[in-house]
Amino acid sequence: MDKSKILKYAAVFLLIIGIAYFWNRLAPGEVDKDFGAPKPTESQSSSTIDLNALDKVKGANGVPSEVKEYEGFTVDFNQENKTPNYVAWILYGHETEGASARSNKFWTDTEIEGCPETRDYTRSGYDRGHMCPAGEQKWSETAMHHSFVMANICPQKHELNTGAWKTLEDKERMWAKRDSALVIVAGPIYDSSDSETIGKNKVKVPSAFFKVLLAPYAEPMRAIGFVYPNMKCEGNMQAYSVSVDDVEKMTGMDFFSALPDDIEDKVESTVSFKDWNSNNKEK
Repeated sequence: MDKSKILKYAAVFLLIIGIAYFWNRLAPGEVDKDFGAPKPTESQSSSTIDLNALDKVKGANGVPSEVKEYEGFTVDFNQENKTPNYVAWILYGHETEGASARSNKFWTDTEIEGCPETRDYTRSGYDRGHMCPAGEQKWSETAMHHSFVMANICPQKHELNTGAWKTLEDKERMWAKRDSALVIVAGPIYDSSDSETIGKNKVKVPSAFFKVLLAPYAEPMRAIGFVYPNMKCEGNMQAYSVSVDDVEKMTGMDFFSALPDDIEDKVESTVSFKDWNSNNKEK
């Protein structure tokens, strides 16, 4: 066999290997780090679900609201409470593996009416508690910087911030890697009796916090909610798990409304911590 034919066959062989490699990288439900979003499974691709619409939240009626998009998350800020009504974001599995260093530089967004100052929290007895955690913004220096905006912060007891709330954040990063992506919404819960404020700007202290999570690429799709009182929370995190419907009743908000009604009704009314805590990617 002459040299030209050998080179020709070698080129064809390398092309086939390259196609196979690329195809495997885009296997259903997995994240391609170079190309961004996960590829839907066959059952999901036939639906009309728009992932980029799933982090849109219908806020409670009559509540002060100013919505602003930051790099990696969206804040709906309450000018009266000086805290967010909610913070929403989509967390892709590969975004948990970024290299951007933690900023730790809290800053006031002067474009947000009522955005507090970091010194409002100084010696207040409360941590500057992230709603969208910095640990999920390591994929971008800008996103990391934005996560320290005071519009993303709530007064949070240290025992909660470094305890059960941190445990939930660690878990959601694991779940995002397992399920390719999560849609997450978090925020404070205010009771009618909540009257404590901190700092010159009178930042209102919430009595509890919520977080809802949706795994749009899981089979079957699933969602779960968590509610933690603003205090040290002992015991297994399963004890604080609730349905998304429960959180909607507590907050007056509507989550994941971009889902088809039949899917939304099913995932929001069901809560199975066992399914979420499984190591299996598919059920």
